[in-house]
Amino acid sequence: MTIEVRPASAFEDVRTLLGPKSPGANVCWCLSHRIPSKLNNELRGPTRGEHVAELCRRQPPPGVLAYDGDEPVGWAAVAPRSDTSFARSRKIPHVDDLPVWSLWCVRVRPGHRGKGISHTLIAGAVEFARAHGAPVIEAYPLDNGDARVDMTMAYAGIRKNFERAGFTHVADTTSVLAGHPRILMRLDLR
Repeated sequence: MTIEVRPASAFEDVRTLLGPKSPGANVCWCLSHRIPSKLNNELRGPTRGEHVAELCRRQPPPGVLAYDGDEPVGWAAVAPRSDTSFARSRKIPHVDDLPVWSLWCVRVRPGHRGKGISHTLIAGAVEFARAHGAPVIEAYPLDNGDARVDMTMAYAGIRKNFERAGFTHVADTTSVLAGHPRILMRLDLR
């Protein structure tokens, strides 16, 4: 199995990873940290997907996709922190004034998990940020130790996967997800 990571510019492939089974459902579409909360609350049903389709047409696109051949099997959201709700977060601190990029969601499709795809996605997101001039990339994973993490809440990633990718813990946060504290981890790309 060879996994290739590409920019998430193909909306139908993003829909495969993030879209609802029912077109009218109000699923996240990985928008909750990308757009202001007022807009996030206003976008309902199909308009959420339409917004993501527009993001896929922009440069840079909203993240990266992992492919096994032509099949999309994973997603990672990555963008300049200044373009996300993390820019205004009271729970996740700012370490300095560098124009960092944020990596906040890693998702692997059921049936493809346990094959190292999340590691490939993290590496691909790092290279995507580097290619777009990011001096530093940061993530906000769960610090779960050896405890199991509910798969629906594992989107933030886990500390050991980011450590494996070369990220280091630089700050604690007051954010908690699925009963686990989140930490701020960074990788310097300069």
